[in-house]
Order: sequence, then structure tokens, then C-alpha cells
Amino acid sequence: MFTGIIQGRGIVKSSRSLKGGLAFDVESGFEIEDPEEGESIAVNGVCLTAYNIKGRKFATDVSPESLSRTTLGRLRAGDSVNLERALRLSDRLGGHIVSGHVDCIGNLIESGHDGGFTSLNFSVPLELDRYIVEKGSITIDGISLTVNHCSRGTFSVSIIPHTMQATTLGALKKGGKVNIEVDIIGKYVEKLLGEKDNEGDGQAIIDRGYLAEKGFY
Repeated sequence: MFTGIIQGRGIVKSSRSLKGGLAFDVESGFEIEDPEEGESIAVNGVCLTAYNIKGRKFATDVSPESLSRTTLGRLRAGDSVNLERALRLSDRLGGHIVSGHVDCIGNLIESGHDGGFTSLNFSVPLELDRYIVEKGSITIDGISLTVNHCSRGTFSVSIIPHTMQATTLGALKKGGKVNIEVDIIGKYVEKLLGEKDNEGDGQAIIDRGYLAEKGFY
């Protein structure tokens, strides 16, 4: 589990094929203190298992499933990536709850400036835009951000100067692809609302009547 608060950037030192997947050697831009072999590290928002951790360097494998859903297959030696180590129970939750399980690849369709801030507008598959709400949370390449506006298949975010400088967003160009993870809470709510009562009359377990009965509607 992660927060979407990027701890720093890293550099892909090498990439190699691995039984249908890929293996990367990554050098972090920050010290990996008290490393634990096999710990989770989010690379551009993708939860990966780190091994052979030595100093600031670690290796990680990427499965065919992750390659099919993320931009990791496009990484080459020398590319910069956003890094975040897994959340500890004692940490501040400065962003939002991020699983590191990417939902889709988004595309930057336009960017602009509003004073010292940068506005980025992305497109996403239509089947996922129902999970994106104005002023809700979204994760872009591992970065926890707030949705400014959203419409059918698109949404925009406003980036502060620090985030542009400290993450890979500063180098993102029009047409660039990013990893998108929508807020997991919406998916759980949708699942619960869609569940049927198999022991009763087949009606939804949670509906307007249930919510009204419990004082929520």
C-alpha cells in the first residue's frame, strides 16, 4: 500500500527480457534505509517487488500482466522513474490510499499554465471515467493528485511547481503515456451496490431502500 507521495526519482540502469516479462535494475535518487529483501516499491505507480537491494540500487521483475496494463514496457536504460516505498502504519497518509495496481494507461492531450502552476489534461478509457470525480483523488505515474475537472473520457489536474520539479511530470510531453490508478473506494462502492441477495429475492443488497432505512438517504 502506498500514499502517492513520491519520495524521489530513480534511473533505470538496465532492462532485460525475463520469460515473457522484463527485469529492471534501478538506482534510486535517495537512500533506501533499512531495506528488506522482497519489499514493495512503486515504480511509476506500479507496485513491484524489490530484490538484490544494495545501497541505492535494486532489481525488480515485471510480469506480462503488468506490461500489458502499464507503461513499464516502454522504459529503457537511462529513463527516469518515480519511486515510493511502501507505506508503514506509523507514516502520515499525505496523499490517498494507493494500491499500486494500475487500471489503465492515460494520454496527455494538452497542457497549459495558470500562473506558476501547470494544468494537465488526460484522456482515459471510457469504462473507467465513472470512477473519476471532480475534487476526488487520482494517481498518475504513482503521484497522488486532485482532479480539477472531468468530462466524458477526460480529466484535468493542476500541478504545483515542486511536483513538476521532483517527479517525471516535468518531462511529460503532449501525447505522452502515463499509468493511471483510479480511487479504489469508488470501485468497492460500485461492487457493493451491484451485489445481489442470493438468499432472498435477488434484489441488490444495498439499494435506495436500504440506505433510507439506515438513515443515509
